[in-house]
Amino acid sequence: MRNATDPDGRAPLPGAEIVNAGVSDLAANRESIEGLAVAMAAGRLRDLGVDVPPCPAARPSHRLYELLGERDGRSAHSHYNALAGRIISFAHAAEHARRR
Repeated sequence: MRNATDPDGRAPLPGAEIVNAGVSDLAANRESIEGLAVAMAAGRLRDLGVDVPPCPAARPSHRLYELLGERDGRSAHSHYNALAGRIISFAHAAEHARRR
């Protein structure tokens, strides 16, 4: 799965915009919120066939929270949880699509 579509390549899965942007940023060695979110779930995403490049951050979840804190202040926790939820939604949808 080179990009975040269903296995037939027809339709984007929920959260695909985050996964695609994150994979692109990781491949370009760019630190981004999307890249760190993808790096947090790299093992699961790789198991689903997503080509996730390595992340230079030692602890992507901590770095993600730091970036969100700088950008969003007090609402960083909510945004962190929302990003994690989108990645989980993507993984669930990809797993479901693989079983079809």
